Amino acid sequence: MLGGLLTYQASFAGVEDREDVNLLTFQPIVNINLSDGWYLRSSATWNFNLESGNSYIPMGAGVGKVFQLDKGVTMNAFVEPQYTVWRDGPGAPRWQVFAGVNFQFPIGKH
Repeated sequence: MLGGLLTYQASFAGVEDREDVNLLTFQPIVNINLSDGWYLRSSATWNFNLESGNSYIPMGAGVGKVFQLDKGVTMNAFVEPQYTVWRDGPGAPRWQVFAGVNFQFPIGKH
């Protein structure tokens, strides 16, 4: 599966002595399904601060697994190390690890 998510966030109200927000992000998404519920993934979010000019582009490569639990409950667990391949300005992470676990619960009877 290939996809992406583009977001834009901007200040429009609030305390005047606080820094304005003007942020563009892009999250390319790649999922490759393997056998037995395993999958490969990449979904690092690219950040472009249009207010300060600070930006960075991380790249990730991870693995995940979908488990079928009791009573129709599905669990999805993944880990994705990410390395920043390009940055402009201070404060960008060099390495980060994106990991998660989510549960899906069926509604109603099967």
